[in-house]
Amino acid sequence: MSELMTLEELAGPSNRSLLLVHGRDFKPGREAYLDISMAALRAGVERDYPDKVDGFDVLQKHFAWYGDLSAEILEAAGKTYDQDLDIGDRRNALNALREIPVRKRFGIRQYDRLPGKSAIPEFIADVTAPILGGVGLAMPVVRTLARDFAAYFNKKLNYGMQMRARLRNELAELMDRGDRILLITHGTGSVIAYDVLWEMSHDADLKERYGDSKVEMWLSLGSPLGDRNIQKRLAGAKEHATSKFPANVISWHNVSAEDDYTCHDNTLADDFKKMLKQRQVSAVHDYRIFNLAVRYGKSNPHSSVGYYIHPRVSKIIADWLG
Repeated sequence: MSELMTLEELAGPSNRSLLLVHGRDFKPGREAYLDISMAALRAGVERDYPDKVDGFDVLQKHFAWYGDLSAEILEAAGKTYDQDLDIGDRRNALNALREIPVRKRFGIRQYDRLPGKSAIPEFIADVTAPILGGVGLAMPVVRTLARDFAAYFNKKLNYGMQMRARLRNELAELMDRGDRILLITHGTGSVIAYDVLWEMSHDADLKERYGDSKVEMWLSLGSPLGDRNIQKRLAGAKEHATSKFPANVISWHNVSAEDDYTCHDNTLADDFKKMLKQRQVSAVHDYRIFNLAVRYGKSNPHSSVGYYIHPRVSKIIADWLG
């Protein structure tokens, strides 16, 4: 008699895909960014869950890339970028993080020792965001500090449409294949992802085909979706009841780093609890971490590399692989 098969074996080979969405600002070339990002994600899994590395390696890796669009906006505003230096600094940051041998070393004691660590940017964001939003100055400030993100919300430009299209095309391909999808978004990439998920849930041209398709897990890192000024501009913000939120995510995990001003409002479960009440998502979990990345000799709590390699992120990915 043959041995009993596991449920996984009975179900046949899994078809798992990881879809990565980057955030704002200049980025290295598509392949360079993806290579460094996947190396960081893999390093975290290998450090904490070595038995899951093979599962991570066989994942199909996909990338929604719009770095060229961000660069076009920033260069038009007179910004400059040294790609080779950026790639080198990202690799240096990753190599330093790889030297941390165990997950328990990613705590406040190590974070407090980082050079240039400061809570001031997050404090300013906490204090000024409600005030600026109340007097209608939030977007002018965003246009000054994050021109590419402001361009995303500018309906007179087509950048937002182009960015969403690139993610939507990648996501649609995975949904058409019936893949089990892990969606990982960093920073403002979570805003683009939210809007695309809403469109595929409710847009008349997309709902019929994708309304019942699901993202098995959404992992948002350093997300600004908790900011009320951002929430007012999300797709579906003016809708009511079940039409207000995306309905195609099963589990949502949100990770926010201490002193990361991009996610100064670091909890999403309270903002999107109606999705649970309306049974549009199974769970929304918030986690607070310490991002130990050092960029250009200074603590950078919003660094994607620091998020990707963090033990909390590794655990979420390992649980999904498990």
